[in-house]
Amino acid sequence: MQKPENIIWEKDYLTRPDFEDLLGQKGCVLWFTGLSGSGKSTLAKATQKALHQLGRYAIVLDGDNIRHGLNKNLTFSEEDRNENIRRVSEVCKLLVNHGAIVITAFISPFRQDRINAKAVIGEESFKEVFVSTPLEVCIERDVKGLYAKAQRGEIKNFTGISQPYEEPLMPALSINTSQEDLEASVSRIVGLVTGS
Repeated sequence: MQKPENIIWEKDYLTRPDFEDLLGQKGCVLWFTGLSGSGKSTLAKATQKALHQLGRYAIVLDGDNIRHGLNKNLTFSEEDRNENIRRVSEVCKLLVNHGAIVITAFISPFRQDRINAKAVIGEESFKEVFVSTPLEVCIERDVKGLYAKAQRGEIKNFTGISQPYEEPLMPALSINTSQEDLEASVSRIVGLVTGS
């Protein structure tokens, strides 16, 4: 990607510590990754509510919602999936630098894209949460009917069916929503933020 000429970085804005002091929290990203139907969005919403109850400012960026606006021009090709995660990573970086706790719910199937996201956001601020619910459970749930369409060949490049999912090698947490209840899962996720 070519950088435009005549672009100068503006300085002298308030800094991350200014916002973190104001909000009384450290900015970070909880990056939920896993198959469609694994429970990422459910966990993200519940985690946001739990953090809100603790007086923490948390923002959810959901894969489907982002594709309605910021990334509506992207397909599900490998190249566009890469660009989707690149853009989201830059948004996360901006929000974290303003003291927010950002919760993302993206399949983000490619390991390198998640490594790149961590590099953009900053290793100390990036907490990868692998929602490790098995494929067969996700297919049984099929809440959006997407697996059935993918199995019939109506959806191309569908993760878990016609496109691979590369599991994280060392996530901060691994959560199988078919084995652990929501409350227990959220408690563990909140612990990543609060240190408890």
